Amino acid sequence: MMLSPMKTYFAEQQYRMIHDIYVLLDDGDRRVLREYDLSISQFSVLNTLDDNLGWRLTDVSSRLLIDKSTVTRIIDRLERAGLVRRDADPTDRRVQRVVLTDRGRLLRDQARRAQSESLVERLSILDTTEQQQLQDLLQKLRDGLLSRLAADPLVSS
Repeated sequence: MMLSPMKTYFAEQQYRMIHDIYVLLDDGDRRVLREYDLSISQFSVLNTLDDNLGWRLTDVSSRLLIDKSTVTRIIDRLERAGLVRRDADPTDRRVQRVVLTDRGRLLRDQARRAQSESLVERLSILDTTEQQQLQDLLQKLRDGLLSRLAADPLVSS
């Protein structure tokens, strides 16, 4: 397949732009979460955990696309800070569930509010119409990428 130089140029520019925006948003999140003594990974784990039943380590790992050993280290740190605890799974005593403590729930909720307020502020660079246009384009791009991945026989699930 012969690639057009213009299409290649636009694809590379758009990829770089999306990457740069991701890095800038990530940096903004890091700055906000620093006030709560949380890393982005720790915040992601706290956001993933169910308020009542918790999650198995393997479920957290799968959901966040982080290998199990990394998730274990994150959970260890959160547990030492008193933000989560490990409970035996009621259906399988060999498995542990990670559950938010009251302190973890409170900190997660505070950090979540601060991060949301920060996102609203950072994205207010765009007016409401522009935000809707961006939302529509990003949705179309994500759906198309997911569709291509699903159709690729080399991708394992």
